[in-house]
Formats: sequence, structure tokens, C-alpha cells
Amino acid sequence: MKMYYSELGNYEMNNHVVAYEQDRLIGWEPEAGRGHPNAAPDGPESSRWGHRWSYRLTPDGPDATVVTEIYDCSAAPEHERRDMDNGAVWADDMAASLQRLDAICTQRAGQA
Repeated sequence: MKMYYSELGNYEMNNHVVAYEQDRLIGWEPEAGRGHPNAAPDGPESSRWGHRWSYRLTPDGPDATVVTEIYDCSAAPEHERRDMDNGAVWADDMAASLQRLDAICTQRAGQA
């Protein structure tokens, strides 16, 4: 996945699906990829840090789904959890992602 972060610039993350329940849940653990300062320089050695992201999907009537984004850093080193305020630093970005997802889905539903 191509990413951008102001402190890193452009980089890539390799996401590994670690949880899946059709129409209900998808969870992934990111691994530093090309251009990320923590990427393994000589190949696909694991650069995972114990971070897990998930989308939980809950039906809400015949034409709607409630999407909940979950961030779990409980397996990350303690100093990283502290630096990220146990994931609270991502709250605004997560809300923005859900808003973009809603806009895309609402637009597509209106076109059907």
C-alpha cells in the first residue's frame, strides 16, 4: 500500500491479513515496505511491530453497514505504545478514513 506521512514522505507498507470473517471482519498487520526507514534493506525480512488494524462490519438494515475501525497496539513494545498514547494519535486519521469510506459508499449507492 502506498502511504504518505509528513515526517517520512512517500513510502510503502506491506499488509498481512491476520483475521478474516466474510462480511464481518478483516484485520491486518502492517510491515515496513519500500521507502520506509524501518524496512529490511535486503529483502522481505519481517519488519512488523505488533500493530493490528481491523474493520468490523455490522449490518444496519437492508442497505447499510456500520463500519468500526479498530487499532490494537497491545503487542507492540511498551515504549511505542507510550509514544503513540496507546493508539490515540491515530484517532483523527481513523475518523477521516471512515468519512472517506462513507463518502465512497454513499456515492456508489446513489449511482445504483
